[in-house]
Amino acid sequence: MSFSSKTKNKLSRLEINDSCCPKAELAALVRMSGSIQLTGSRKINLKFSTENAAIARRIFTLIKTLHNTQTEVMVRKNKQLKKNNSYLMIIHDPDSVDAIIKDTGLFKLHDNNILNINYKVPKHIIKKRCCKRAYIRGAFLGGGSLSDPEKTYHLEFVTHNKEHGKDLSKIINSFNLNSKIVLRKDNYVVYIKEGEQIVDLLNIIGAHNSLLELENIRVLKDIRNNINRIVNCETANLSKTINAALRQVENIEYIKSTIGIDELPENLQEVARARLTHREASLKELGNMLMPPIGKSGVNHRLRKIEEIAEELKKERGDL
Repeated sequence: MSFSSKTKNKLSRLEINDSCCPKAELAALVRMSGSIQLTGSRKINLKFSTENAAIARRIFTLIKTLHNTQTEVMVRKNKQLKKNNSYLMIIHDPDSVDAIIKDTGLFKLHDNNILNINYKVPKHIIKKRCCKRAYIRGAFLGGGSLSDPEKTYHLEFVTHNKEHGKDLSKIINSFNLNSKIVLRKDNYVVYIKEGEQIVDLLNIIGAHNSLLELENIRVLKDIRNNINRIVNCETANLSKTINAALRQVENIEYIKSTIGIDELPENLQEVARARLTHREASLKELGNMLMPPIGKSGVNHRLRKIEEIAEELKKERGDL
């Protein structure tokens, strides 16, 4: 089971207490996974479709709690994904459908007495902060997904309408988050990519188990990344030290084969012989071998002088 499915299953089992929050959650589910069906007798049926059994139970429970009506439930085999079932819930009762439509603000009446679907989120549904949380939860259950945090941080809501996408983004951002909208094919996707903000959103909608799991993964990933950075840094420093030592030995060997080390100033002779004898030693270790001992900067200065002398000799002899 995916991380996203586990999160939805946990959310679908949250208790339904107040009357205002379930209405907000149902309003989001209607807009994300609901549809209107016109029958031959000019009646309106309300349909919900999902591939998640826990979400199907959640929708059924919300409707039963709020409207105490009968909901027809059908289970179908998904032809494309043979392992998954598709759950279809249909409300036939006209009074119940009318009540749900009014509660969720699904239709709006224009001046010319024409009813149109209202994709925007009615303000009376999200007056309270708790109802905003419930609406986001319903939107996630109806059309949200969460990537495996082991791979990437990405949480998104897929909605079919631009107005609804904008309203949903505003509701999310009212909690000091930074969701954005992008058009993907014919859908509008509200998304969050930062791990910390995804954790905050999971806390907002009540997905505390997933929040803790994601936080643990984030901590482990940070530790691994820090270890990798340290190892890479140490490797880079080691390579740099080895390359510098090889270059120093090469310069000293060149001087030795041309004019001889004895022609160097006495302080350079000492460090040159120490480097030839101890090719793997660090600058600090070389400094401690000299009499009297000197620091890293002093050793580095003398080796640079030797390099300059070697370069001059190469120029004079045409060995560059």
